[in-house]
Amino acid sequence: MRSVTALTALSALAALAATAALACGAAVAADTPAAPSATPVKRPSLKVCNKQADARSLTGAARAQFVKNCREGKSARKSP
Repeated sequence: MRSVTALTALSALAALAATAALACGAAVAADTPAAPSATPVKRPSLKVCNKQADARSLTGAARAQFVKNCREGKSARKSP
């Protein structure tokens, strides 16, 4: 009879340990940082940047740099 009681106690201890491990895992997962904003920052498209470069009559390396900066959102507000 004693072995049945010991087996039941060990089973209960194993179940308790498994539950504790799952609870700790859930607590760690809950501490993860929040996701970035649901609405990402929109950058100008290549078409928009090219139109701006045309409006400023840019050519060559200056145009390429302007379009690159525009696509990154840097020069959309600047004037060359």
